[in-house]
Amino acid sequence: MGWQSSLLRDERVVFTGVGFVTASLIIIAMNTWLTRWRDETIVTPNPPKTQYITQQTEDSLELKTLDTLLGHYNHAIKETAAKIICDRAANDPGLLETLLWGITRPDYDERVKNLRALAVICVPRVLPMLHTWKAYSAIVRCLELSIDPEQEVLENEGWDDYPLRDITEKMCFILLEQLVDHYGPEMLIRSKFVERWLSKQNWGRTEEDRQRNFHNYMLYKDNKLKRLADAVRKTGSGRSVLVKCGLMSQEGADDFAAEQADNLNLMDTSGERYNLLLSINMGRTPRAQETSAEEQRIRHRNREAIVVNDGTRPIGRDDIIHRDTEWRVLGESGQS
Repeated sequence: MGWQSSLLRDERVVFTGVGFVTASLIIIAMNTWLTRWRDETIVTPNPPKTQYITQQTEDSLELKTLDTLLGHYNHAIKETAAKIICDRAANDPGLLETLLWGITRPDYDERVKNLRALAVICVPRVLPMLHTWKAYSAIVRCLELSIDPEQEVLENEGWDDYPLRDITEKMCFILLEQLVDHYGPEMLIRSKFVERWLSKQNWGRTEEDRQRNFHNYMLYKDNKLKRLADAVRKTGSGRSVLVKCGLMSQEGADDFAAEQADNLNLMDTSGERYNLLLSINMGRTPRAQETSAEEQRIRHRNREAIVVNDGTRPIGRDDIIHRDTEWRVLGESGQS
């Protein structure tokens, strides 16, 4: 114990111990203070908020900004910018009138540019704005300006000329087909589509050739031009105009009208009438059709049959039990 007492009386040891404890306390205090200071100075980022493009935001975008966005590398941004521009154009009647005026210009490049813009904004909700006499007349005028004076005669039944037609004609057909599908061909007929364009196609020199080639085109082709002309032909006013322009004879128009009426009647008739017409077309003699309810009930009862087969063999006549006046197997003698 003597050496311990001598150590405690040694000032150097005491000062060393006090210094060590003091340094430890200072280090612990500094560490605690620095930790608290670090935690207080950390900036926690706020979670991103979902932002939606409102109508007010779209309206605030200038044309220069939209033009810049159209050249963006991000496809989604380009698509959104294009949609905003199309929506603005669709809601601007003045712009539609400008485009319709542009497709009637003699300059080919100007017509194509305006037609492309019109085709881009031609969404279903814009169609009512195009269902006007002015719009139909402008589209027909564009077709009239696209007529090829050196067009070959449309007499080849096995060759479709539509893929080789001018792009302006194809885009006009697209617009007109959408309008006709939604509103019918009456406005197209009133805009003189037949007189100003369809009749000016090279159907032949003589009236007989024109009527024959037009009939064959309607019979063998399947393109947008054929569908537009067929929609016109299915109306009474359309057939009158076609006869007037020499594309159909009066007899041919009457026959087509009668055929249309027969088709409508055939669609409205019952299955019994269909079976009767089918038997006539197949060269069979039609049997007399019963009209009374009792005869029909007896005939339906006689058609009843039961098939009895456990699946271990093919079905034969002996497996079919037919009902005449009573149930009996078809294979039995006396069964007709």
